Amino acid sequence: MDIYHGWFSLKPGVRDVDFVDAFTHYMGRLESEGVIEGWRLMRKKLGLAPAHLGEFHFMIEVTDLTQLDSAFDWVATRAEPIESDHYAVNSLVENIQFALYRDFPDPVRERGEERF
Repeated sequence: MDIYHGWFSLKPGVRDVDFVDAFTHYMGRLESEGVIEGWRLMRKKLGLAPAHLGEFHFMIEVTDLTQLDSAFDWVATRAEPIESDHYAVNSLVENIQFALYRDFPDPVRERGEERF
């Protein structure tokens, strides 16, 4: 499983519940279309995270990079209905940073022959 992460803050004046509604709709569409496996949205608690990571964090689970690439391709069409969903989320956030992690050890990992 690969996990695509994003850390961000909301633009000034954006209500948190409006963002949550838009994000939930967007992720729900991606999941129902099978281009992602699952997702989570989290908010910083008690200010316990580095300030540069923003107030919110999301995780999107995909089976592999092929599935993630398919999700990117679908959104990159900029065609409806996904364009409106993407815009409804993207227009509300700022200072976003991304990362891609994987489960470890990799399921294909063999042991005993590693050189480092």
